[in-house]
Amino acid sequence: MLSARAKYGLKALVRLAREPQLRAVVGADLAERDQIPRKFLEQILLDLKHRGLLRTRRGRNGGYQLMRLPGEITVGEIVRGLDGPIAPISCVSLTAHAKACDECLDETTCGTHLVMQQVRDSMSRILDSTTLADVVRMIAAAAAPPVLELSPPPAPRAPRRPAAAVLTEQSPGPRRFKR
Repeated sequence: MLSARAKYGLKALVRLAREPQLRAVVGADLAERDQIPRKFLEQILLDLKHRGLLRTRRGRNGGYQLMRLPGEITVGEIVRGLDGPIAPISCVSLTAHAKACDECLDETTCGTHLVMQQVRDSMSRILDSTTLADVVRMIAAAAAPPVLELSPPPAPRAPRRPAAAVLTEQSPGPRRFKR
């Protein structure tokens, strides 16, 4: 599960990626815009700065700014930087795998291990192939008004004949019904 730290960090970096000309934004403004506790966000932003994802600018137009272009920063890089390994359980982590789980006799035949390994691989594939620029595009697409597709008008129907007037070879003639 994604921690609040990773969620807030991702929200702040997406906000920075959406800034015109990737201008710098003061941390307090980021916190206010996304309703993130200011002190907590400052710690997160400082950590992201130390990991090379952000830089700070001083002065009148100062604040936090992305260190690289939004298309060069992946969601996986952000999540791992703030939360550590993406693996749902430690025995399937590629970077923090110490030993087999206590409950597991053999990792190669443990059903939990095998399933969680697939979960880790799928999560990593998605997070490592999704950039901040992709997230910005997703937000724009979600915010766009739906496109209404107009269907062509229905084809005109042939006039219907009254059922009583239809004669067939088997019927002796029109039948009259009481109303």
